[in-house]
Amino acid sequence: MKDIILFFVEIVNNVHDVLIVLLNDMLGLQLTDKDMHFWIMGVIGMITFSVVYLISKWLAQFKIGIHLIAFLYTLTFMFVLVFAIEIQQAITNRGNMDFIDAIIGLWGYIVLFLVYVGILLFILAVKIVTKTLKNKKNINM
Repeated sequence: MKDIILFFVEIVNNVHDVLIVLLNDMLGLQLTDKDMHFWIMGVIGMITFSVVYLISKWLAQFKIGIHLIAFLYTLTFMFVLVFAIEIQQAITNRGNMDFIDAIIGLWGYIVLFLVYVGILLFILAVKIVTKTLKNKKNINM
């Protein structure tokens, strides 16, 4: 996992260097590092917000849309959490920083969420059967 993180760090550093050359040297903007972070992260945040908003608006149209939105939000949170824990383990040398640990942690959430969905489906099936039997009983009377 350390190699994966170092790979991504290298990509971010290279993009950072290219942006410095592009914005400061080629365009002559003379932005400080803080200025670049403000604008680049602001733009990334707004693009992400727009995509998440459109997906959320589309999902909200479905009967289980709020469940889907909550699942995706929680999954995103869990990604951040498991990788933060793995990085913390590497920094503090308390446990092994391992990509598989992060994946297993995410699977734990997904499996328990599927159990939750199974329980909801069971309750829904019981309600449908009960309602159907009740309607048949009322029709026969």
